[in-house]
Amino acid sequence: MDNVPPLSTTPSESAVAVQPTLTFARPHLSQSGFGREIWETIVLIVAIWALVNLASVRFIVEGPSMQPTFHTGQVLVVSRVNYLLTNPQRGEVAVFNAPNVSSDEPPYIKRVIGLPGDTIEIKDMMVYVNGQQLNEPYINEPCELRMCGDNSWTLGPDEYFFMGDNRNHSRDSRVFGGVKRERIIGEALIRYWPPVDWALVSHINYPDQPFVTP
Repeated sequence: MDNVPPLSTTPSESAVAVQPTLTFARPHLSQSGFGREIWETIVLIVAIWALVNLASVRFIVEGPSMQPTFHTGQVLVVSRVNYLLTNPQRGEVAVFNAPNVSSDEPPYIKRVIGLPGDTIEIKDMMVYVNGQQLNEPYINEPCELRMCGDNSWTLGPDEYFFMGDNRNHSRDSRVFGGVKRERIIGEALIRYWPPVDWALVSHINYPDQPFVTP
């Protein structure tokens, strides 16, 4: 028999099966998703800013009427929220629109001296509330006769009496009388500018003077 070469068990090159190659898409950042995150952050910042400005105002002190407590150029945070939740209290410092003045007149800042129903008197240049002399450690100097002549005011059910701490250089309720509740903007809470003057605004509690409304 003729010698027959054995069959080759090695597949030819053309017979080699080609295995499919799996490919994976490279992950990428979604530009639309990233843009949405930026937009949501901006909206959040604007919302917080709006809430802060609705709840408070910035007030720049002008003039000497509240010395030594405040001086011209100092900037305060005035809370609207405090007087939405509670009524002004004696001894607090508040910002308000004075009655019987031009609409262009800027708001005033003074200390609450009298509450609705109180009778405020000035006798011998001293201040009395419902017949009791007011202890005032915050005033700049004793009031002079030209600014503290004898007088009296009885407040209505929705009126407050304001006076500046610098009694000899303040236009306040001694001139325009009681201030309606609706005209009070808010309570001064923080003095933040200039930074060296930063402080919480003190509230006088008059603990030794239990005033009784007549």
